[in-house]
Amino acid sequence: MQATQHLALAPKSDQSLLYGIARILTENGWLDESFIEQSTSGFAEFSDYVQQFTPERVTADTGLDADQVAQLASTIHTGKRVSFWWTMGVNQSYQGVRTAQAIINLALMTGNIGRPGTGANSITGQCNAMGSRLFSNTTNLLGGHDFTNEEHREKVADILEIDSEKIPRDPSWTYHEIVEGILRGKIKGLWVICTNPAHSWINQTQCRDILERLDFLVVQDMYHTTETAQMADLVLPAAGWGEKEGTFINSERRIGVLKKVRKAPGEALSDFSILRLVAEYWGVGKMFEKWSSPEAVFQMLKRLSAGQPCDFSGVNDYRMLDDMGGVQWPFSKAPAGPVPASCHSDGRPVGTGPTENPQPNERRLFEDGRFYHADGRAKFLFEDPRPMPEQPSTQFPMILLTGRGTASQWHTQTRTSKSAVLKKLYPAMVYVEVNPADARKRGIKPQDTVIVLTQRGRLQATAFVTPNVQPGQIFLPMHYEEVNQLTDAVFDPYSKQPSYKACAAQVLRV
Repeated sequence: MQATQHLALAPKSDQSLLYGIARILTENGWLDESFIEQSTSGFAEFSDYVQQFTPERVTADTGLDADQVAQLASTIHTGKRVSFWWTMGVNQSYQGVRTAQAIINLALMTGNIGRPGTGANSITGQCNAMGSRLFSNTTNLLGGHDFTNEEHREKVADILEIDSEKIPRDPSWTYHEIVEGILRGKIKGLWVICTNPAHSWINQTQCRDILERLDFLVVQDMYHTTETAQMADLVLPAAGWGEKEGTFINSERRIGVLKKVRKAPGEALSDFSILRLVAEYWGVGKMFEKWSSPEAVFQMLKRLSAGQPCDFSGVNDYRMLDDMGGVQWPFSKAPAGPVPASCHSDGRPVGTGPTENPQPNERRLFEDGRFYHADGRAKFLFEDPRPMPEQPSTQFPMILLTGRGTASQWHTQTRTSKSAVLKKLYPAMVYVEVNPADARKRGIKPQDTVIVLTQRGRLQATAFVTPNVQPGQIFLPMHYEEVNQLTDAVFDPYSKQPSYKACAAQVLRV
């Protein structure tokens, strides 16, 4: 609504648009040729590939006017500093990785990366999304290491002081592989921490049926009221962020300290304490002897980061993080060698306090034009766009889109539904946005009760007639429990991210 240019393209036609823009930039010579030559690889192949994305093809694929596409390409060219941003509409797709890489390609070919005001930036939903990817719910080994790499396993085992044979030699399973593993009888017990798949997972009815097949389901959460906790055999009450200590890493790579400001209620414990206690009762407490406190674990994670892209081995302790207002990685340990006369023995300039550091508190990635590949170059990656797995049909002629609804709702409403103030600011019942032209065809008026159907299920909703959605499309907010009964269980082949955003549907007046 605030945009100077808004390109309302057809769902999942992003790659055609982005490759078409790349073609225009190439044809007009609107490139940073010096950056391409010195800092990238594969541009010649990419340049040849995008020639097929003519204005005629892009217009047909996206539904946009050729002038709109040309104007966007010109805006990118004339901008002195251009930054590219995307959110879940790109990521939660059957081709989300290649779409994100198509955006990154535009930044690379125009040199809009590694300088202030530039970059290709994915905005995630929570402050610690980056921290969890580096050190928790990932399919790689802690700190960006690789399960299949013997040296990496030995390094991690040495720092954690455990037997390297205890570390798997293969990557762990992704979410959809875990769900499939339950269905195949390979997984009998599941421990869910701080997420709500019985609401949020795609094709919800099937997901709940699969979770019911478990012999034992454990849910560790602040709330016992989530749909997943209601299915659990055991609920472990966990402390909230102000009831425990630790660190988090935000979207600009800044590591900050969380401080405990109150005691957790009832039997609730911090996740750290729960995990320690389970280890003890499970008979593997000895493996966690060094895990004496969250800060002790931070010191191990710091050592694990050394030499990795996320290196923050130069951070001394929590006090340093606090004094500096958080520290951005990379923040590597000062190299060994002679200490300048102007510095203390630990590398600090004379006149600075014990927790200060000579490095600036803001560091820009890729400022030197070098990237995290063996040759130091960024790669142009591309692939043919694929059609939507579930196309509109006679029975389901519309495209269902899902996403965030009102500003007072968040994800599965685990918390926002508990606020009396917020509950007054959004509709209590699920609503569906319908274009006026589609509403007229179906005899739907504002506030009518309608049925929304897909191949997987149906739900009742209140009609919200609005031109904010295009003809042939409908929109449901993801926050309501029943919405994911309708979504299609297809996944990106690289990220394994579910494709929540588009599937074939129908809407009918009751």
